[in-house]
Amino acid sequence: MATDHRYNWSWAPKQDKTTYFLESKVELSDRPTRLRKMAKNLELSKQARVRLEWFLWYEGKGGGDVSLTCRHFGIARKTFYKWKPTFESGNLRRLESKSTAPKHVRQPEHTHLQYARFCKIRRRYPRWGKEKLLRIYRAEYPEDTKISLWHIQRMTVRSGIYYNGKKNQRIQRKRKKTATKPRPRIQTLPEEAKSGFLLCLDTVQRSCQGKTRYIYTAVDKHSKVAFAHAYTTHSSTTAKDFLCRLYYLLDGRIQNIQTDNGQEFRKYFERTAKKLNLTQYYSRVRTPKDNGTNERFNRTLSEEFIQMGNMTDDTKLLNKRLTDWIVEYNFIRPHQSLQYEPPMNYHYRKQKVLPMYPSSTEP
Repeated sequence: MATDHRYNWSWAPKQDKTTYFLESKVELSDRPTRLRKMAKNLELSKQARVRLEWFLWYEGKGGGDVSLTCRHFGIARKTFYKWKPTFESGNLRRLESKSTAPKHVRQPEHTHLQYARFCKIRRRYPRWGKEKLLRIYRAEYPEDTKISLWHIQRMTVRSGIYYNGKKNQRIQRKRKKTATKPRPRIQTLPEEAKSGFLLCLDTVQRSCQGKTRYIYTAVDKHSKVAFAHAYTTHSSTTAKDFLCRLYYLLDGRIQNIQTDNGQEFRKYFERTAKKLNLTQYYSRVRTPKDNGTNERFNRTLSEEFIQMGNMTDDTKLLNKRLTDWIVEYNFIRPHQSLQYEPPMNYHYRKQKVLPMYPSSTEP
């Protein structure tokens, strides 16, 4: 039987023992680097890496003092002791946050009989809302007193009976896709008093002689310098064209852009913004005050340009008139928030920016 020499030092020379202990000491001192590299390779989340730093600091600079470690990181002792056995287990993946979803979720409370009755009514009236369906259900089955509006809603989703089923499925797919891709909201962007730091974009829709025209608008959050251009269609392709014009007009001196959640600011618009290295921030749904700067400009555009008889269905003529008005707005019209100074004067006084000459805005 072979002898195990791992813990038997009688066979090894003295220098080998010294070398072993020196290597062990180096390995121990290099442990934080090794664990951090391991966490990076495992692609741990930011929270898991922060927890790892608790225990590395506790073993190193903390000197094994739990109270000192908790004060240093601003955590409770209870939290530290909760994760300590997890760290000592050696599996860094266990430092990830666990799901807080309830194990027992609420289940549908309607019965099979109620569901069958509802489907019969729903097929008869596929375009009616849940309030109308509830009244019909109660009128036909008065003995069922426990049915509620919530039951009708749940059974509608479960049955999938819609007037235009393909359209509804397409909408549901878009909602799921949007939910899995969170959008950066404008509230997360810290404000900077700097021209070109944030440009707010929006769309104004107007009809003239039975034809609809879409006017894309953009306003600098800081200097209030504005730009607008009209199109015959409302899509991400026209929004992309407007963004390229705006980028050329400002000589690329744009850092961030703000839009609403409209379809025109998706697909090609997002791709172009990413290609131009522009960070796109979104307003909250049904919250126009998030883009108050552009909303105020849209009101001025409506009152001082459209309502003054400048609206026409000829897009080329409309853009020519719009360009003349934009020049007047930027160079002549006093702005109240700028101490009654025209936006371009404010531009030149605060910092040197490429002016918005009308030749750059020709269609």
